[in-house]
Amino acid sequence: DVAKPRKFTMDEILKIAPLEERIYRHRCVEAWSIVVPWIGFSFNNLIKLVEPMPKAQFVAFQSYYDPRQMPQGRGAGIDFPYVEGLRLDEAMNPLTLLCVGMYGETLPNQDGAPVRMVIPWKYGFKSIKSLVKIKFQSKMPPTTWNLSVPNWYGFYSNVNPNVDHPRWSQAKERRLGEIFKRNTLMFNGYGDQVVSMYNGMDLKKNF
Repeated sequence: DVAKPRKFTMDEILKIAPLEERIYRHRCVEAWSIVVPWIGFSFNNLIKLVEPMPKAQFVAFQSYYDPRQMPQGRGAGIDFPYVEGLRLDEAMNPLTLLCVGMYGETLPNQDGAPVRMVIPWKYGFKSIKSLVKIKFQSKMPPTTWNLSVPNWYGFYSNVNPNVDHPRWSQAKERRLGEIFKRNTLMFNGYGDQVVSMYNGMDLKKNF
């Protein structure tokens, strides 16, 4: 549902917008966190190039998957390729990053090379790695962990210390390299930039 559908080479992606380093907090749903210097640009720069139609209210993402190269995927307990999604306004938010590097280098394979998403106010599994396909659509797209365990992982998956995982509290987190836990911040500390997108929503129901 775009006016200008297209395929991008890696060279073309690197020319969409100037690359910048962004130091973001990264909060895993498993209650650990890290601060990462990502390299990329706001995803909205790519969105503007393809011109979504008015009916396109969601963005669906799909990761790369080749079972010959990734045989361990068969026993992972989830289906591949990995899929994720955002509302269009979330995807357009300036914080949402199309990422091509970290720590001053190109992305390592294990961190999602060559291109991944980074959405810092959501739990880490929303930031899909090794991105190969993006689709703009009118309906909320399926997402891998919600398909696998819908009562545990919602579509939105915003960092929320008031909504616990069924197996552990989300009120605190352990920053890698630290001994003591710290309090988890609503929206991972990015509330000022994102809270307006969720006005009037029950964030415990829409977890």
